[in-house]
Amino acid sequence: MKTARIIYNPTSGREIFKESLAAVLERLEINGYITSAHATTGEGDAISAAANACEMDFDLIVAAGGDGTVNEVINGMADFEDRPELGIVPMGTVNDFAKALHIPPGILDAVDMIVDGRTARIDLGRMNSKYFMNIGGGGKITAVSYEAPSRLKAIIGPLAYYVKGIEMLPQIRSSNVRIDYDGNIFEGKVMLFLLGLTNSIGGFDKLVPDAAFNDGYFSLIIVEEASLAELGHILTLATRGEHLKHPKVHVYKAQDVHISSYEEVQLNLDGEFGGVLPAHFENMKEHLEVRVPESFYKVHILNDKYSY
Repeated sequence: MKTARIIYNPTSGREIFKESLAAVLERLEINGYITSAHATTGEGDAISAAANACEMDFDLIVAAGGDGTVNEVINGMADFEDRPELGIVPMGTVNDFAKALHIPPGILDAVDMIVDGRTARIDLGRMNSKYFMNIGGGGKITAVSYEAPSRLKAIIGPLAYYVKGIEMLPQIRSSNVRIDYDGNIFEGKVMLFLLGLTNSIGGFDKLVPDAAFNDGYFSLIIVEEASLAELGHILTLATRGEHLKHPKVHVYKAQDVHISSYEEVQLNLDGEFGGVLPAHFENMKEHLEVRVPESFYKVHILNDKYSY
């Protein structure tokens, strides 16, 4: 018999996962999993819960929550040599990672996908000693994702990030940074830098339109120092996936990236505060095994090409 450990955030999604837990357990057990569950109790708890599940040799970990919960689960798993497969039940406001993987939003639909779908090996990012699955970045504007109020996100969802971004524009200043990437160097003033692994980030589903999931490379996006008007224009273009055409925006493919600055520059990992520079980013090629729908597997794994 296979074993599964559900790690769920009891406060995500207006607490409806708790009401569906019995049905989720039944669905997994009918499909051959001996299943148990752990409700997280606070920040960081999902990390230790996922590490415990790895130590106990579970075959599958199901992370039920938003991107923050999924990120913690991945951080609990990533350092183990033998890692369980990961299933995701999206319960957050935006669910960037789940959207990028085409995971259906309904609780039981997501569980059915975990049972009936495919296993894909996809890249992870590591920044110093922390892991991320969507994006790592830096600069004042990256604070939008964790400064957008929870109530605003609950009311208008992904638009909350755009609203907050426009509100913060007058406060945003450039930072002088040095970016070493795969033997190349960029030096100068930037508004932000992003290292993307998927296409769906902060509610923008075209921010990294050419993102691959298992090629071993980040999409490194650098936005040079820009005026308030230019930055607002870039942000608007990003909603349509047209920002890469702007002359202040540069994009490169990179596996290994060192970023430093004489200034204090905040970092963001998967929408949460990630510390400050300096930082060493590494692409961990195909480091995560995750359950995905057949549609995602055919397009992004078998064909190794992306269409939006």
